[in-house]
Amino acid sequence: MIQEAKETCFLNFLLERRMIMDMTIRPRRLRGSEVLRKMVRETRMDKSSLIYPLFVREGKNIREEIPSMPGQYRYTLDQLPYCLEELTKAGVGSVLLFGIPDVKDEVGSGAYAQDGIIQKALRLAKKEFPDLYYITDVCMCEYTSHGHCGVLCGHEVENDATLELLAKTALSHAQAGADMVAPSDMMDGHTRAIRSLLDANGYKGTPIMSYAVKYASSFYGPFRDAAGSAPSFGDRKSYQMDFHNKREGVKEALLDVEEGADLLIVKPSLAYQDMITRVAECTNIPVAAYSVSGEYSMVKAAAAKGWIDEEKIMCEMAVGAYRAGAQLYITYFAKELAACMDRGIIG
Repeated sequence: MIQEAKETCFLNFLLERRMIMDMTIRPRRLRGSEVLRKMVRETRMDKSSLIYPLFVREGKNIREEIPSMPGQYRYTLDQLPYCLEELTKAGVGSVLLFGIPDVKDEVGSGAYAQDGIIQKALRLAKKEFPDLYYITDVCMCEYTSHGHCGVLCGHEVENDATLELLAKTALSHAQAGADMVAPSDMMDGHTRAIRSLLDANGYKGTPIMSYAVKYASSFYGPFRDAAGSAPSFGDRKSYQMDFHNKREGVKEALLDVEEGADLLIVKPSLAYQDMITRVAECTNIPVAAYSVSGEYSMVKAAAAKGWIDEEKIMCEMAVGAYRAGAQLYITYFAKELAACMDRGIIG
C-alpha cells in the first residue's frame, strides 16, 4: 500500500509537471497592463448611452433634495436650466423626465393637459438646451389621486379605458417637444395605442421606448417618495410583473416589439440582469437597463456608512448591465459615470 501511494504521488507529480510545461494557453497574458486590459475589453461603454432621470415639479425657485435619494432633487421650471447645464457639461446628452403636479385627480388629467408640468418643462428645456435629447415617462401614477397607473373601476385598474389616456399623454408630450416617449404603466396594448395616435397626428418619427419588462419590485420605494406616486391602497401586482417569472418577461418584450416599440426597458437592473440578457437575445431592437431608485439609494446609504466604495460599486453595477446586454443605461449616477469615463476608469 505504501509503495502504491508513492507511485501514485510520483505519477501525479509527472502529470502536473507536464501540464505546466505544455500550458500554452494562459489567460493572464492579456491582463498584464492597463493598456492591454483596455485593448481587449469585451464590454465597452460610452457617455452617449447614459440617460439621466429627472424630476420636475410645480412652484418657483425650488431645488428640493429628495430625502430618500441623497444628491437627487425636484426642480421647478426656473431651476431646471441649472440642472440641464450640469448635464451638458458632464457630457450626458439624454434625460428622462418625470412630472410632479400640484393637483391630482381620479383620472390623472394633469398627465395629458397642454399646460401640464411636463409639457411646460419640455417647451422651456427645448428652448434653452435644444441639443439635449428629451425622453418623457408616460404613466398616470404621478397624476392620479389614488396613485395607481390607470383609471379605476372600483379597486381595479381598468386596462382598456387607460389606453386612451396614455395615448393622449404621449401625444401631448410629442406636441410639446418630446424626442421620445416611454410608457411605464404596464397596461396591455399600451404601445399599440400610443403608436397609433402618434402616427395619426403626424408623429410617425417619434420613437417609443417601452418599459416592456417591468417587475413589481421593492426597489422602487425611493422613487415613489420622490414622485409622490405610492398607491393609496393595494399594490401594482395585477399589472406589473411577478419577479419569479422569466418567460413572461420575454412574452412582454415580444408583444411590445410587435406593437411598434422601438426600444425596450428592463427594470430594475441589478437583480434582473438575466432578463437583460434574455430580452437582448430574443429581440432585434435596442435594450435599456434602468438602474432604479432603490439601487441608487442602497449604494448611497452604504457609502455614507463607509462600508463600500461608492465610485467602484457604481461602476461595477453599470458594467454589469452592459455586460448583460444593455445598450442604454438609465441611471441617477449618469453624471458620475460620465466623469469616470473621462478619467478612463470605465468605458
